[in-house]
Amino acid sequence: MRKRIILALIILVLGAGVAFFVFKTEPKLNKNFETEKSFFKKFPFHMGLDLSGGIHLIYKADVSAVSSGDIGSSMDALRDVIERRMNIFGVSEPVIQVQHGGLIAGGGEQLIVDLPGVTDVKEAIKMIGQTPILEFKTEAPKDAPVEVKADPDGKIDLGSIDLSQKFMATELTGRYLQKATLEQDPNTRRWIVKLQFDAAGTALFAKITKENIGKMVAIYLDGVPVSTPVVREEIPNGEAVISGDFTPQEAKILVGRLNSGALPVPITLLSTQTIGATLGESAVKAGVKAAIIGFLLIALFLILWYRLPGLIAVLALSFYTAVLLAIFKLLPVTLTAAGIGGFIISLGMAVDANVLIFERMREEIRKGHSISEGIHAGFSRAWPSVRDSNTSSIITSILLFWLGTPLIKGFALTFGLGVLVSMFSAITVSRIFLYALGIEKNNKITKFLFSSGFNK
Repeated sequence: MRKRIILALIILVLGAGVAFFVFKTEPKLNKNFETEKSFFKKFPFHMGLDLSGGIHLIYKADVSAVSSGDIGSSMDALRDVIERRMNIFGVSEPVIQVQHGGLIAGGGEQLIVDLPGVTDVKEAIKMIGQTPILEFKTEAPKDAPVEVKADPDGKIDLGSIDLSQKFMATELTGRYLQKATLEQDPNTRRWIVKLQFDAAGTALFAKITKENIGKMVAIYLDGVPVSTPVVREEIPNGEAVISGDFTPQEAKILVGRLNSGALPVPITLLSTQTIGATLGESAVKAGVKAAIIGFLLIALFLILWYRLPGLIAVLALSFYTAVLLAIFKLLPVTLTAAGIGGFIISLGMAVDANVLIFERMREEIRKGHSISEGIHAGFSRAWPSVRDSNTSSIITSILLFWLGTPLIKGFALTFGLGVLVSMFSAITVSRIFLYALGIEKNNKITKFLFSSGFNK
């Protein structure tokens, strides 16, 4: 009994701490009227384009080295890479579009990127521009012209010779990269980066190595050659090695950047613009107001209809709300109108579980069982129904997240997380609180407190 009370108190304190973390977001000013660095300020709520606006970026893609028939697929690959980098967990909900050449695009290929909740342009550019450009180049013919510059006296400036002119671009770029891994050369003990290409990249790499045996094949990152190995034989397995003089930290960063998605074509920032919320601040206030009113109405119904168990359910729902909002902050989840809808639906699932449990409890108490027996039977008999209904909801959210667009993914994630947390609050938290009451015998007061509706 004492353990149950202590556990209930721990949950109450934990819930209060989580609620403080969720709602403590405003920065404080010190005596010098400067903003203090606050732990809570590092974890604000992230709102979507429809609720808070963001940054609108336009990039120009350099497709000069891409054949005309592959421009469309290269731009699609570029969009997928940027979206994967900006939306790793499927919760950022960026809007990324390809604008093909024409009068509107100024005759070139452009990439339109809308980032919700981002107000720092430099931060946005940094988030997109960290992915390296990976290229493979072969030796140029010996008779290829080389551009040189002469000084005022007419002498050739050898330092002006661009060594990159010794190599020619190939079709093999980062768009064909499947994964990069960090290893250590057993002979030299230097750190190397192994590259594995997909099926198309493997075929291209095999062709390049077969046609350039005894010659150098240069590996370029961001336009700079980092490795120029000599091909000894054809490499048919699609594995390449970057053996630059890396420190462990540099090699680790490079692997992470490559795995996050190497840009298939270079991009140049053309313009930036701050965009406002599509729904406006009034929609945010209306949504918050509706959520508070809805929660209060649910709490009122539970207390009036289920009495003491209803009050326990309200405490469990408060714990559920605080924990779920804290998860939204920590991930972080970008909250849009669709995401908030998923959160509200999961709240309804939590109420549904409590209703099933309390109705089972009432049936057992009516049969003459004690309050303690009724609580135990109510949870054990309601569990299969709660489990099955919530499992079907979780499966639905997984499928939506897997197959849906970024907007649908945001809804699916908030809904799925909400169902998981609601199961914990309805089954575990409510049961701990009820058992902590320590009611064993039936009397008029306990029967009234554990009755429901208009029953006495």
